[in-house]
Amino acid sequence: MAESTTDALKDLGITPEQLPRHIAIIMDGNGRWAKQRGWPRVFGHKEGAKVVPRITTAASNLGLRYLTLYSFSIENWRRPQEEIDTLMQLCVDYLVTQRPSMMENNVRLVHVGSRDGLSQKVLDTFDETIRYTAANTGLSLCLALNYGSRSEIVDGVRRIAAQVQAGTLRPEDIDEAKVSNSLYTAGIPDPDLVVRTAGQMRISNFLLWQISYAELYVTDVFWPDFTDQHLLAAIKDYVQRDRRFGGLSPQPPK
Repeated sequence: MAESTTDALKDLGITPEQLPRHIAIIMDGNGRWAKQRGWPRVFGHKEGAKVVPRITTAASNLGLRYLTLYSFSIENWRRPQEEIDTLMQLCVDYLVTQRPSMMENNVRLVHVGSRDGLSQKVLDTFDETIRYTAANTGLSLCLALNYGSRSEIVDGVRRIAAQVQAGTLRPEDIDEAKVSNSLYTAGIPDPDLVVRTAGQMRISNFLLWQISYAELYVTDVFWPDFTDQHLLAAIKDYVQRDRRFGGLSPQPPK
């Protein structure tokens, strides 16, 4: 791990064993950050995009196993076309320019979301970067692009229904594991910690099934101002939580 990050963990009294395995972040506040400065919303998105590689590197250096970033929701298609175009181009630019850093930091890219509606350019860039990083064994960076949890659950139910209709699955064999494995996040452990920036107290249709027992941490800091120290503060708060998973004493998730 990077020496500065390791020292920061020691200063906070946190051991690597106490770290959450999976952190999911709702990257909120780009537009409001720009508006406060009298700038267009797209400028806030451009500044927010610069934070992603820094936080990804910090998460990798900490030894986190999974980092999911909510980068574009299905509902975001309702925004002005200029803003949508900017967000998609920022995604493409990030995937291309950050490939060397992903390889250097042993980061594996995963797409979490629907492919429907994404341009061929975005899909090709995503697929190429996923192939490029597929053998990496460190942090799994899960970009939730074109993602909506209700749509994800509906798609998962349809997959299960198709198997039942085909006679390859009995209804009585449908359990939580089967549902989980039918979602976009199949094979990814549920988040331990969900961080939301910009102070909004809502989930915004993000990982509704997966965060049933996740710890929530909300900070007033806008995403363009989010730093390694803010990430460490969220982790410190998480470490102090008493996770019960519905029981009377802390238990590890199955």
